[in-house]
Amino acid sequence: MVNRELIEVFSEIAREKNVERSELATILEELFLYVIEKEYGDSSNCSCIVNLDKGEIEIYAEKTIVEEIDDYKVEITLEEAIEKEPDATDLEIGDVFVEVIDPRVFGRRLVTTAKQFFAQRLRDVERNYIYEDYANRVGEIVIGAVHQIQRDGIFINIEQAELRMPKSEQINSERYRRGESIRAVIKSVEVTAKGPDIIVSRSDNHFLYKLFELEVPEIEDGIIEITAIARHPGERAKIIVKSNDRRIDPVGACVGMRGSRIQAIVRELNNEKIDIVNHSEQAEILLSRALSPAKPVQLYIDDDKKYCVALFEDESLDAAIGRNGMNINLASKITDYKIDGYGVNQYERIQLDQKTPLKDIDSVNGTIAELLSSSGVEKVSDLLDADMDDLLSIKGVDEISLDEAYEGVQLFIEREIESEDEEEILDQQTENISTINDIQEEE
Repeated sequence: MVNRELIEVFSEIAREKNVERSELATILEELFLYVIEKEYGDSSNCSCIVNLDKGEIEIYAEKTIVEEIDDYKVEITLEEAIEKEPDATDLEIGDVFVEVIDPRVFGRRLVTTAKQFFAQRLRDVERNYIYEDYANRVGEIVIGAVHQIQRDGIFINIEQAELRMPKSEQINSERYRRGESIRAVIKSVEVTAKGPDIIVSRSDNHFLYKLFELEVPEIEDGIIEITAIARHPGERAKIIVKSNDRRIDPVGACVGMRGSRIQAIVRELNNEKIDIVNHSEQAEILLSRALSPAKPVQLYIDDDKKYCVALFEDESLDAAIGRNGMNINLASKITDYKIDGYGVNQYERIQLDQKTPLKDIDSVNGTIAELLSSSGVEKVSDLLDADMDDLLSIKGVDEISLDEAYEGVQLFIEREIESEDEEEILDQQTENISTINDIQEEE
């Protein structure tokens, strides 16, 4: 009777916690072995069988039959064995006797210990369920409620699970409030001593990908592919899309009617601007599109080195580079090309500087310039492209003199920029004065 009542009590708790019956039987078996170990210090010779359907708990202890007992936990006398099993008349010294233990012998201690152990095992089972569930959902978007806000991250609750969004996975411009609903992508799930550590992210590229997949059915269906993503979370993102169906415009499909699809994503990402780039196999076309909204006037591309020099009208260079280099950096990431951007006049000046003979530069020591020139290092470009070890192998050139040569070239380039700027200002001032004089003469 005690067994059935005990099983029914634990079954009710297990039902509340959504623990499967097979799992419950295992927990109860472990429970009684744990109680035996607490009581006798060892349970290695014991086994337990729980039959939930019949409401039965059977505990067995294997003991060796001996003449004199040294350890009552694993030994029993022949007389005691026969007393416990009168029908077992063929028992002998040295035989293994299986003793049946009545759970009631543990008395009230069983109930107290059982509750503690059962509660802990239920937590373990619950954690295991949560781990297995979320480990199979890495890459999915989930929606939860902000439960706790700390300096280094926030905690999000979804039913029994607690998810963590570290500072590095947040969008910097966002401010989260306790209790608000939040969407994020499951990034990783790890086992820790405190339970599963489920990391979610809103700054990860995959979050943006999944948002597009939710809003653009053609992506989920495989008609349109996102081939590359680069983000500065909360500020700007660029994606490259391609269509596997010539009849469908991938950019138009991602934007949606009157921008409905893209606007839904932009709102979710705290107004992060998103540039959608149509894929091209031609590097020149792809790079030009990736630099949008800026329009390069000329591209110099080295496909082998994955390098590109992009020239822009001088007045639009700042927009092409973007704040803190954001536009050109994102274009570099999605195309996998290192991109350097210059204004047309700026680039022409740099090209001229590169061709300037070292001996014509006042800030470069004449003796060093002659030594370098005798070894074929005549122009600025020769010096900047040369290997330092090769330069130091030139007779009469040491590290100090070489550093001075580099500094001299740097001063030359900077001074040239300043002087040209000054010339432009003087030219503008002269033009303004002429215009004023013309107006005065007309009056």
